[in-house]
Amino acid sequence: MKAAIYPGQGRPIVIETLPDPEPGPGDLLIRVDRCGICGTDLSMTKGGMWDYGPGAQFGHEYAGTVVGLGAHVTGWKLGERIAVLPSVACGACEPCHAHGNNVLCQTKPGSAMVGFSEYAKVPASVATRLPQTLSMADGALIEPMAISLYGTRMAQIRPGDRVVVLGGGTVALYAIYWARRLGAGRIAAMSRSPRRRDLCLDMGADAFVAFGDNEAGEVVEALGGAPQVVLECVGAEGMLMKAVAHAAPFGRIVSLGFCTSPDPVIPALASYKCVSMHFAVGYSMKEFLYIAEMLDRDRLHGGGHVDPKAIVSANVGLIDMPATFEMLRGANDQTKVHVCMGE
Repeated sequence: MKAAIYPGQGRPIVIETLPDPEPGPGDLLIRVDRCGICGTDLSMTKGGMWDYGPGAQFGHEYAGTVVGLGAHVTGWKLGERIAVLPSVACGACEPCHAHGNNVLCQTKPGSAMVGFSEYAKVPASVATRLPQTLSMADGALIEPMAISLYGTRMAQIRPGDRVVVLGGGTVALYAIYWARRLGAGRIAAMSRSPRRRDLCLDMGADAFVAFGDNEAGEVVEALGGAPQVVLECVGAEGMLMKAVAHAAPFGRIVSLGFCTSPDPVIPALASYKCVSMHFAVGYSMKEFLYIAEMLDRDRLHGGGHVDPKAIVSANVGLIDMPATFEMLRGANDQTKVHVCMGE
């Protein structure tokens, strides 16, 4: 099979021919249809401190069709379509029992982060069945939607809450989407560039405010008051203090940006607002199953304020993936690019 490999040390992605995987006793073998390129993929293939490492297969936003079953697998049939939760958990350690967040598993018995390949073997325990109403593109978006849902739920949005979302990338766009669906009142999106203004509004924001000297007043005007919830989805230095600056007294801040460098906060300024701050990573199978069922209901009954696929801006073939990565590292007009194995 063909698969994308990261050689390490920031060198360009290469497409190699590997042996087709064989499913273990508890595995499904899937023919991958498509896998989304995530900002994490770009940042962890630059040769920095946070890096996939040499010779790594990767890709974690993917969906495919079951073409093989492990000897001990029950409840699955050949031809079924699935989305994959890419973090494999033991189900027995304290984080698994207490929270069900696969990413926090202490044992980490394996990984299913192999989506940029023609075939993948994945434990049946991390497979989410796709209803007939959903496309493969829907399936490949369940993972990024789950990240934002998991973090947005942490904010405990109450009906009518004023919400500001910092950022304009995939996590921010879906944070807006979920804030709207979870009952927020007015929502403002904030970013450095207005390039994704229209997409932010499509996802459910009432207003877009560009970062700048007058941003605090513009946010208050757009929301009718300071935000009770701030969802930080940028992951860059200065964003945590920006979140504190915007938050209302007793505001709730959730950081989904996953900044990998120091981002100082002045505790006294946060204390004078009595804000709470949470940091989120990952998800559980509950989010994956909920999203698949919710999208199915939307398609059957006409629900939902926007199609989540609106963020997909391009489809490319696996052979074009190395060049696409280099393009995405520079200035570009893409939002979510899907690598399609059949193209």
